[in-house]
Amino acid sequence: MVTYLNYKDIIDLGFNWCKCINVIKNTCFLLADNNYDQPIKPYLHFNNTSNRIIAMPAFVGGESACAGIKWIASFPDNVKNSKPRANSITILNSVNTGEPYCIINTSLISIIRTVAVSGLMIQSFLDRFDKCKVNIGIIGLGPIGQYHIKMVQEMFQDVINEINVFDLDNTKTVKTSGKINYCQKWEDVYNDSDILITCTVSTFRYIDIKPKSGSLHLNISLRDYKENMYEYFKETIIVDDWDEVCRKNTDIEMFSIKNGLKKSSTFSILEIVCEEKLKSFDDTKPIFFNPMGMAVFDIAMANYYYFLSIEMEKGLILE
Repeated sequence: MVTYLNYKDIIDLGFNWCKCINVIKNTCFLLADNNYDQPIKPYLHFNNTSNRIIAMPAFVGGESACAGIKWIASFPDNVKNSKPRANSITILNSVNTGEPYCIINTSLISIIRTVAVSGLMIQSFLDRFDKCKVNIGIIGLGPIGQYHIKMVQEMFQDVINEINVFDLDNTKTVKTSGKINYCQKWEDVYNDSDILITCTVSTFRYIDIKPKSGSLHLNISLRDYKENMYEYFKETIIVDDWDEVCRKNTDIEMFSIKNGLKKSSTFSILEIVCEEKLKSFDDTKPIFFNPMGMAVFDIAMANYYYFLSIEMEKGLILE
C-alpha cells in the first residue's frame, strides 16, 4: 500500500513552523553523526538552458529512518504564463525492504523545507546575538518570499520591529494579518535590514552595497550578490553543502572563481547548529548564508508529512 499526498493534502495538514524547523535541526544532528547518505545532485538540461530537472536522492537515519528521492523541475519562464516555476514529486522507500510507501506532490514541501532552514538560521542568529528587536527585509514576493513572511510572523513576532519587502512587480501583495511595508526600491529594504532574505529569480547580480553591521543575509536565491560583496562577508560565509553550492553560477562559485574563496574559509550549517560556531563570530560582522538545498532535508520533511498524514487520516491509499 502506498499513500499519495497532493498539494491540497499538504495545505490541509498545515504548517507548524516550530515542528518543521525542528525536523531540520534534528536532521543536522543526524548528519553530524554521519547517519545519512546524500549523493551529489545531477542536473538534467535540455532545450532552454535556463531550465533544469534535478534528482535529489538521500537516506536519513534515526528513529524514523527513511530513504527517497525528490525529482524537481525548475523552469523560470513558467511565471510568465502564470505557472509555478518549480514542480516536484518525492517518493519515500522503506529502509528495510526498499518498497515505496509514500508518493508526494512536494512543490509545497520544497518551499516548507527552504523556509524551515531559514527559520533555523534565524533562530541560531537571534539566540547567539541576543537581539531585542530586528528589521526583516525580503526581496522577491514569489511563493518562497511569501512563505518566509508567514514563518517569521509566526516564529519571531516578539522580536520583529518591522517587515519591509520589495518585488519588481509592485502589484504583488501578501495575505497576512501582520503589518508589511511595501518598498519602491530594493535598496530601501536592504539598507535597514538586520535580517535580509533574497527570494528572487534574478538573472543578474545587483546587490553591491555595504551591508548593515551585524546583519544576517539569507541568500536563498543564490545569485543576487555581486563579487565585490565578498570583502564584507569573507570571514562569515555559511553554506549548507560546499560541494553542492559551489557550482551552477552561484554567488559562492563566483566568490571562489573571482575572489579565491575556498571551502576551508567557510562554515557549514552543521557547524552552526551542532557546534554553535556563531559564538566565535564578531557581532559587528555581517553573516552570509547560502543554502543550495540538501536532499536529506527534503526527504526528512517529506517523511514528517507522511507520518502527519497517517495521524490526521489524509491522503489517498493506492494499491
